[in-house]
Amino acid sequence: MIRPSRRWAASLALTAVATLAASVLSAPATNAAEEGPEQIVNGTFDNGFAPWWGTGNLTLSVVDGQLCTDVPAGTVNPWDAIIGQNDIPLVAGETYAFSMFATATPPRVVRALVQMPTDPYTAYMAANPEVSTSGNTYTYTFTSPVDLPNAQVVFQIGGSATAWQFCVDNVSLKGGVPPEEYVPDTGPRVRVNQVAYLTKGPKNATVVTEATAALPWRLNDASGNKVAEGQTRPRGVDASSGQNVHSIDFSSVTRAGTGYTLVADGETSRPFDIGNGSPYRDLRWDALKFYYTQRSGVAIDDALRPGYGRPAGHVGVAPNQGDTDVPCQPGVCDYRLNVAGGWYDAGDHGKYVVNGGISVAQLMSEFERTKNAATAEPLGDSTLALPESGNGVPDILDEARWEQEFLLKMQVPDGKPLAGMAHHKIHDQNWTGLPLMPHLDPQLRELHPVSTAATLNLAATAAQAARLFAPYDAAFAARNLTAARKAWDAAVANPDRLASPADGTGGGAYNDDNVGDEFYWAAAELYITTGEAKYKDYILASPLHTSDIWRDRGFDWGATAALGRLDLATVPNNLPGRAAVRDSVVQGAEKYLATLAAHPYGIAYGVTTYDWGSNNLILNNLVVMAAAYDITGDRKYRDGVLQGIDYIFGRNALNMSYVTGYGEVHSRNQHSRWYAHQLDSSLPNPPKGTLAGGPNSSIQDPLAQAKLSGCAAQFCYIDDIESWSTNELTINWNSPLSWVSAFVAGQGDGTVKAPGKCKVTYTTHGSWPSGFTSQVTIKNTGTTAIDGWTLKWAFLGGQKATQAWLTDISQSGATVSAKNLSHNKKIYPGSSVTFGFNGSSAPGPNPTPDLFTLNGAACA
Repeated sequence: MIRPSRRWAASLALTAVATLAASVLSAPATNAAEEGPEQIVNGTFDNGFAPWWGTGNLTLSVVDGQLCTDVPAGTVNPWDAIIGQNDIPLVAGETYAFSMFATATPPRVVRALVQMPTDPYTAYMAANPEVSTSGNTYTYTFTSPVDLPNAQVVFQIGGSATAWQFCVDNVSLKGGVPPEEYVPDTGPRVRVNQVAYLTKGPKNATVVTEATAALPWRLNDASGNKVAEGQTRPRGVDASSGQNVHSIDFSSVTRAGTGYTLVADGETSRPFDIGNGSPYRDLRWDALKFYYTQRSGVAIDDALRPGYGRPAGHVGVAPNQGDTDVPCQPGVCDYRLNVAGGWYDAGDHGKYVVNGGISVAQLMSEFERTKNAATAEPLGDSTLALPESGNGVPDILDEARWEQEFLLKMQVPDGKPLAGMAHHKIHDQNWTGLPLMPHLDPQLRELHPVSTAATLNLAATAAQAARLFAPYDAAFAARNLTAARKAWDAAVANPDRLASPADGTGGGAYNDDNVGDEFYWAAAELYITTGEAKYKDYILASPLHTSDIWRDRGFDWGATAALGRLDLATVPNNLPGRAAVRDSVVQGAEKYLATLAAHPYGIAYGVTTYDWGSNNLILNNLVVMAAAYDITGDRKYRDGVLQGIDYIFGRNALNMSYVTGYGEVHSRNQHSRWYAHQLDSSLPNPPKGTLAGGPNSSIQDPLAQAKLSGCAAQFCYIDDIESWSTNELTINWNSPLSWVSAFVAGQGDGTVKAPGKCKVTYTTHGSWPSGFTSQVTIKNTGTTAIDGWTLKWAFLGGQKATQAWLTDISQSGATVSAKNLSHNKKIYPGSSVTFGFNGSSAPGPNPTPDLFTLNGAACA
């Protein structure tokens, strides 16, 4: 089943049916196509400029045989200044050649469209040439999907803060040309992870070849010297790409270095590094920094994100109508809410609870993993360069809070009908075009009806936030817990309020006709945080609790049971039968590991038709394997993750990295209204560390339909801002990218750390409403003495260690450090030391921690 992250409507300057081919020449030329009759009237401007027209802010004139106009300063949108011609006939199925000569002083990006003449102004051709002062001839072909007697040819030339001059000549539109086939440039036939392999990790590549027998391969260093050689492994025809391929395994190479290349079948791969995983440490931060520039309701500080600074969006400053006092859609409610803040969901200005829910949950889980996994590296304060940096709270939680505050605001207030439920989404009344900066969006914003799915997303994330924020802000934690309980009760009372698939004007519908998985996820988070019987009973009674929830396609915003299962397995709790829960995660990892091993490209994605956002689904399957490694310590699951990320960074049919700024060839034109450099050179590309949605077999957008028709799954992608179904960016795609990159960063150079020679027994001897007493015993299970020790563990929530005996104890957040005293510094083989402490309680349970580390190594 296709679960698109949004459904888009055609709108002015948004959709392009085809821009199949473009050629740029250096001087004016005659009309490009001679096959059919000319559709443009007076495209050479030999007789003035009639019947061409311009918007009221333009004065048209013919200068040296060209139509010219001075474009005024201060226009906001491309369509604020237009030159056009009406009544252009189009024939369905006919392929046309469109050409023009144009100049811009100074240079500017111009939008040339052949489109419907009335709302929604569907574009059948959209081109975005960057026009120079000296001028060029541009030629494009497209196939019309409609019979239309009165199409328009328009040049959108607005959207500039400064004045400039535009001239155009030799405008031509002729039919009868053969369709041009789009052939992506896939570069060398040897496909590698273009970023880095870990020194002590798996190293695999794929060769596209017609050969059926094994071929020799050679690994060269940056100087071209041979480092290793071997034979390829023929794999036959890969169903996801239609290519005959071989595999290369060069895992035996453990020499760190930069600029390596693989040579096979006469082809040399793009360069890559072998090392300690430092690129993934950078990516962990870059993928998280993405969220700051997605913030709504606050100005983005250019000093914190150079090149990405912008005014606050949707705060009610004209032309915004703002998110500070938003009405419902007509007939939905009789109140207004302040829902300012949160993250813009993707490349538009909408904010969705179900998409925000999984995104913020994965950021919080990435942080929670640092408390419970032996290989997790700290995610502390002042690591993301945020306005909140330096406040004593880990930056990842500060960023998560920005979204969680918005989710809380979407809850129906007490005293109103359906109190406790959450509105499904808030966005513009109608679709907007691109580019469009958030602070310039003039549309009315509306709250959409409540939904059970949104309400349960709120219950789940608020319950998770309640335990994670407790050590840093007890009041915020308590507010989240209250909201979570209220949302759960409201959802139980209203279990079938489903979002309408028809509610897709101005924003995605995000409809979901099965919310059993959201109930399971919410119950899991509420049980972990509270330990209460009603949530435990719901979990144990749910058919999802014992079923195989590990979809071949991976989990996502519409399939969230895995979020609950993963946290029940990896976050300390006292659920009866928890061992079976942990085993089920390992079974899921086995499934994905087998899929990866069988795939010639090493992809943990067991389908041959790819979904919208396939890249995030693949990454979510890697999250399951990573969790299995955290649970078992079995290296094969870790290596599965390390091999699985190769696909994202270039070991794929298109031979490109899907993450902006990572790899020699990478995505850079993801669909966005404000990261729109492809349309406006004054705007930036998406920030470094932004994941593209990736191949999508359904190719719902018109540009992809024109260029990619009949594509094999891995080829159903194009790095173009107009391809919203294959090249979207979203908050819920960067969240698993950040999670997985943090996991990889924690593996260092790939050396597997030996477990500590220790065993810890942790016993809570007594508890009362405000506190508890615990005793801890450390046993040396090794053969040499431990001379000085520090034992670390983390509490579930806001518990605090207070008075201690036989140890020196300290605490940062939820993490406790217990150090030896002078008299118990040494622990001899087979011997033990015991210490104890009193603690202050927090609301909810106080389970035994899953992870204890002694001098940095995990104990049994």
